[in-house]
Amino acid sequence: MAGGSGTRLWPLSRQLNPKQFLPLTGELTMLQATIARLDGIDHAQPCLICNEQHRFLAAEQLRQMGLEGAPIILEPVGRNTAPAIALGALQAVADGSDPVLFVLAADHLIRDVPAFHRAIALALPLAQAGKLVTFGIAPTHPETGYGYIQRGATPFSMSRFVEKPDLETAKAYLSSGDYCWNSGMFMFRASRYLEELAKFQPAMLQACQTALAKGAKDMHFVRVDQAAFEACPADSIDYAVMEKTDSAAMVVLDAGWSDIGSWSALWEVSPKDEHGNTLKGDVLLEQTRNTLVHASHRLVAAVGLEDLVIVETKDAVMVAHKDKVQDVKRIVDQIKQQGRGEHFNHREVYRPWGHYDSVDSGVRYQVKHITVKPGGKLSVQMHHHRAEHWIVVSGTAKVTNGDSTFLVTENQSTYIPVGQVHALENPGKVALELIEVQSGGYLGEDDIVRFEDRYGRV
Repeated sequence: MAGGSGTRLWPLSRQLNPKQFLPLTGELTMLQATIARLDGIDHAQPCLICNEQHRFLAAEQLRQMGLEGAPIILEPVGRNTAPAIALGALQAVADGSDPVLFVLAADHLIRDVPAFHRAIALALPLAQAGKLVTFGIAPTHPETGYGYIQRGATPFSMSRFVEKPDLETAKAYLSSGDYCWNSGMFMFRASRYLEELAKFQPAMLQACQTALAKGAKDMHFVRVDQAAFEACPADSIDYAVMEKTDSAAMVVLDAGWSDIGSWSALWEVSPKDEHGNTLKGDVLLEQTRNTLVHASHRLVAAVGLEDLVIVETKDAVMVAHKDKVQDVKRIVDQIKQQGRGEHFNHREVYRPWGHYDSVDSGVRYQVKHITVKPGGKLSVQMHHHRAEHWIVVSGTAKVTNGDSTFLVTENQSTYIPVGQVHALENPGKVALELIEVQSGGYLGEDDIVRFEDRYGRV
């Protein structure tokens, strides 16, 4: 499951590039690390469930792992975890099989992979026997940001789910030794989950069945019907099924788990220097302790600071005390209320053909640095309100400009008039980089009329 907007990790996480697609704890993104830690476990090709607006970002990250053909189910709207898992289960049984499903969130950190694999081995026979298995995390401190699960009287049994507690209740849970954090990971046969969903949430199951039946397959994307899925009740798997079923079981997982739900949580699990600082990027410190500094694109210098979080991106800088990082989402709310765009996407925007960086803009002009990956092609399109000048920096561009198609190489340029049908393609084996200068009365991304597109965006 790779949904979610990740507002608590702003400004690094954005609506169109949330935390599950970011490399927060290593070279791999959170999604890629989730898949990679299954190495050594006998499993089928993964199935990804994500929001439709993240489809190309998700597909590219799977491609980088050699999983080009892995199915990606696209949710037109979010309906919480119970419907998302139902879509995955229905997709899994569509060919007549009945596999055991291992349900994972794409944005969790697990540091002890062998312990994780041992927990999977304990859960598998339970799931094969018809149990709906949840994974409870052995708690390490009185955490108020997680739900809890109370252990049952017998091995692998559970008593109840409980909501996020206040601090005193969390301390009592920890001292009792009877409670685990709710990880949001599950294992069960696809048919067993659908049976229990039919028993407790028949309207939800019917809506998901209709959404898939009326949907369509587009390359390896599985598009569900928007109207049918919008009509689906929204609920978590905990409320919809796990709290009601008499087939629930729990395996305790002690494997260095974290959901990286805040900047302070990322600081806690990250390597630190001798003064307790976590640093990434071009950072210089003096008399600074227990501070996280994430510099994405320029030098960040800190002097005489303690217990802070400093995050720099191309278009925003966020500074917060570690005790207040949960309130970062209030800044995101202010950005939305003011009609700004820094919550939505980065200055650097990813597309299926590559990416672009909006270097500069002003009245009647905008400058972009465009990178087209080998074999990538922008759609055949036109603009009503802007002209474009393209200057190739490196690589070779195959340009369609009206009725003409020609190559533009390094240090050469071409001009696309307003209203001209055009296309840009990289026919080479190295990345194509060019500078695009737009000029005109309106420069919004919605001034694009597409005629052909190999990525299904017409």
